[in-house]
Amino acid sequence: MATIHPSVDFRSDTVTWPTPAMVEAMATAELGDDVYGEDPTVNELETLAATLLGKEAGLFVTSGTQGNLIAALTHAQRGDEAILGEDAHTFCWEAGGIAVLGGITTRPLPTDSRGRMAIDQIKAAIRVDNPHLPHSRLILLENSSGGNNGAAIEPEYFAAIGTLAQAHQLKVHLDGARLFNAVTALGVDPTAITAHVDSVSVCLSKGLCAPVGSLLVGSEAFIHQARRHRKLLGGGMRQAGGLAAAGIIALKTMTQRLQTDHDNAQALAQGLATIPGIAIDPAVVETNMVFFDLAEGVAISPEDLIKALKVEYGLHIGGYGDSRRDRCANRTLRAVTHYWIEPPQVERLISALRTILTRP
Repeated sequence: MATIHPSVDFRSDTVTWPTPAMVEAMATAELGDDVYGEDPTVNELETLAATLLGKEAGLFVTSGTQGNLIAALTHAQRGDEAILGEDAHTFCWEAGGIAVLGGITTRPLPTDSRGRMAIDQIKAAIRVDNPHLPHSRLILLENSSGGNNGAAIEPEYFAAIGTLAQAHQLKVHLDGARLFNAVTALGVDPTAITAHVDSVSVCLSKGLCAPVGSLLVGSEAFIHQARRHRKLLGGGMRQAGGLAAAGIIALKTMTQRLQTDHDNAQALAQGLATIPGIAIDPAVVETNMVFFDLAEGVAISPEDLIKALKVEYGLHIGGYGDSRRDRCANRTLRAVTHYWIEPPQVERLISALRTILTRP
């Protein structure tokens, strides 16, 4: 049985650990050599992911960052250009991998408060065929939008981009690290969104509680080439069925309970809104992410508040920096709900923040 942390960690849903059912499945999984394509549990996971997301094939990769990088390397070549939001995880938080390792240039565009690039600006950013210019090849999207309160972006937006991309022979990749959170909030099947993109990556190791891994899905031809790029990046795994077994439970079971996390996040947001010194709009909390600011005039710094919660109450929250906005200017904090956060712990965080922020 996995060891459970004694403290309560709201910093991210990446801090989750496997459920007891996952631990049992990992211990009893049937194994083979996945690089040879012979691990039956990995094969089952990849097929399951492809089916759920409406694609032909899937590939088990080590992380969401690796999945996004493999997708970019597969869709585009050196000297090509990718259009993406200026606050996209792929642009801000993945070490510039598509440029460093793929030679792919980026064309970041402004986004709205939900993380959406304007369709007309995307169209205007598509390069004409000119030897002086990089070749527009790829549009990179994200859902939910982690840098924008975890906003769940509607299928109609992806349909519009899909139509635009087809008209200009561009490929579309979706960073769906928290796609299942987004579709839970929207009340739609994942295929309502994934039908409009060429490839999708989804994380198993965030709110779905698996210890490691992501899935990349797309056409058979795309995944065939993506497998080569996974090998190039050193991502080929051997007897990976133990990890894949947890991923199967993640997709079959954990995707069905995410509304509980969203409800806990909304309860947290509502509670925070009653505390003097905290600025938050609960209406923007759609999934499992709660961003809030310390109001002007609050004496304690975000860093000291984080430390006080940890030392005095055993509660962990995160500071949040944004490469685009003054958010955090730097007074923004983030709390993320997940499987291991329950209502009493939400109330515990609200109470602790109220105590700290109303001290004389």
